[in-house]
Amino acid sequence: VLDSQYGMYVWPCAVVLAQYLWVHRSSLPGKRVLEIGAGVSLPGVVAAKCGAEVTLSDSEELPRCLRNCRRSCLANRLPHIPVLGLTWGRVSPELLALAPIDIILGSDVFFDPKDFEDILTTIYFLLEKNPHAQFWTTYQVRSADWSIEALLCKWKLKSIHVPLHSFGADKEHLGSSSLPGRHTIEMMIISLARSDGT
Repeated sequence: VLDSQYGMYVWPCAVVLAQYLWVHRSSLPGKRVLEIGAGVSLPGVVAAKCGAEVTLSDSEELPRCLRNCRRSCLANRLPHIPVLGLTWGRVSPELLALAPIDIILGSDVFFDPKDFEDILTTIYFLLEKNPHAQFWTTYQVRSADWSIEALLCKWKLKSIHVPLHSFGADKEHLGSSSLPGRHTIEMMIISLARSDGT
């Protein structure tokens, strides 16, 4: 039985996003990166190891996940990485005080449809503060009925699909898992739509 705090596991999406970061590692030194819903923080740790200035976050309501983030940092000799409690859809002093960001990471944050709008509200807030930033996200296709397209339009965001083969993540050993369910992984980059709708 899976723990109700999903951030206690390395999910296949985290491995795929970490692969994307690794392939693009030469662009990461000095970039300011925030991982949301970090859980065990694999993408954020990889970004930090590649020279990015990383901040990790997970819900302030999930102290075990926040402890897990800190443990991952210590295990990877990254004790200086800040770990913040940020809850999607909630404007908090921590969210308001965030330094400028270049890249937001999120692996498998689009898990439960009831959270989709809260996630995109938070992403929109961060992108409005950092208009040149991008949200790099991987997600597992769990249902054909789940879509964020309408929410992207509502929040004036656009997405670009990133084919897994373009960064060597189409190998079964990267996106597979012993956890139950289908494991079709997709990646997209979300950014602010321009005023002309593109």
